[in-house]
Amino acid sequence: MQKVILKDIGLKDYKDTWEYQEEIFDSIVEIKKTNRKNDLTNKTPNYFLFVEHPHVYTLGKSGDISNLLLNEEQLTQKGATFYKINRGGDITYHGPGQLVGYPILDLENFFTDIHKYLRFLEEVIIKTLEEYGIKSERSAGETGVWLDVGTPFARKICALGVRTSRWVTMHGFALNVNTNLGYFDNIIPCGIKGKAVTSMEVELNKKISLDEVKEKILKHFAALFEVEFV
Repeated sequence: MQKVILKDIGLKDYKDTWEYQEEIFDSIVEIKKTNRKNDLTNKTPNYFLFVEHPHVYTLGKSGDISNLLLNEEQLTQKGATFYKINRGGDITYHGPGQLVGYPILDLENFFTDIHKYLRFLEEVIIKTLEEYGIKSERSAGETGVWLDVGTPFARKICALGVRTSRWVTMHGFALNVNTNLGYFDNIIPCGIKGKAVTSMEVELNKKISLDEVKEKILKHFAALFEVEFV
């Protein structure tokens, strides 16, 4: 069974967390390069980071800046920052009350299939929400986890965006738990017009314990990926 190093870093600035992810990511890639160059088999570590971010908008490498509906001055007024980053996907929002998970895995320790990896991440969230009585699902052609797909009330509860190189992953998922959804009004989320967003708090009409949600996510992640957290 693979071991995954768990780090819960609390509320942390997006850029600082991104740099921290890059450090871990680069160190794993470096081990793999050394292994290949010298015909070694040094074991690569796997990580899982939990974090909450202060208000921030991030745009994926294929994203369209016009999906951000604020100028610099308005961003400052809202106490938010903006970064163009190296994950897939378009624009999204992170903020307090949203649970962000960044698995930094060497997929060669698991399976070499990005599509399967994304579906597994979605499944972890779907199974977690199920424990709260929230029925969620995938939406064809739209990465992430949704409610009431195929109806006029379709709404997204969890965004996904990852980057991979040499089968090492970074970035991950953002689950709206007690998120202030008003901040999504300033973007076209994931570049998809006319689709609403929601949170666990809105769906259940009460605040949800982030620590409890973390425990459930880790339980389902461990079962699906067959890992042990250390």
